[in-house]
Amino acid sequence: MGLEIIADIRKDYVCNLVRGGKREEGRGFREYREISVERDIIKRAEGSARVKIGDTEVLVGVKVELGEPFSDTPDKGVIITNAELVPLASPEFESGPPNENSVQLARVVDRGIRESKAIDLEKLCIEEGEKVWIVFIDVHVLDNDGNLVDAAALGAIAALLDIRIPNERYGLTGENTLPMRDTPVAVTMAEVEGNILVDPNFNEENAATSRLTVISNADGSLSGMQKSGSGGLKEEEVVEMVEIGIEKAREIREKYLSPL
Repeated sequence: MGLEIIADIRKDYVCNLVRGGKREEGRGFREYREISVERDIIKRAEGSARVKIGDTEVLVGVKVELGEPFSDTPDKGVIITNAELVPLASPEFESGPPNENSVQLARVVDRGIRESKAIDLEKLCIEEGEKVWIVFIDVHVLDNDGNLVDAAALGAIAALLDIRIPNERYGLTGENTLPMRDTPVAVTMAEVEGNILVDPNFNEENAATSRLTVISNADGSLSGMQKSGSGGLKEEEVVEMVEIGIEKAREIREKYLSPL
């Protein structure tokens, strides 16, 4: 049986379940799969976290090094985010240089942190125009069962909350904790058969006509949205998704992003 036929069978199965008000794991349309967050697990990194959402698993490591600022922001530190889609995590991932999917994943994670101003980048400046702290965020996808964005974004923020700035390594003094000002959380929803499903798994993503990721901050404001899929969304659907995203983000933030 060809891969396309198998994909069509899975899509029909998901759609039939949704039409009957059900999902594969038996959860409600607005329920997440089980989430687990482990922090400070890579001792050689300045910050780290492993996040599982159902069978989706990501590992995030953060390194902090001294370097030069960008020429247009000489008084601010730098954030550089990368994502690696490990071939063993999914048959859809291939070895080699970053592809469009890994670049897109890194971009969404980076945007949520940057647009929320989660890190006070001015406090990462050591010498204007000369020396700043550069924060490298590396996302490694270990297993993909859908909704990589939420897992990667949650892992990045959890790792950043764990940061120890290596002043001693460079003979510097000062605060060792990263100057965090916010904790943006991404919540992804998929539209399947006219219904909104929170935290779509792999099969639900493939059955969806469109997906929307809503990134919100601790005060409920938005720091980003990302739509994917060929289908359109009505204005009232977007409004509903934003409301759901903010509420779910609040629940996740309270449960998993408290300081160590």
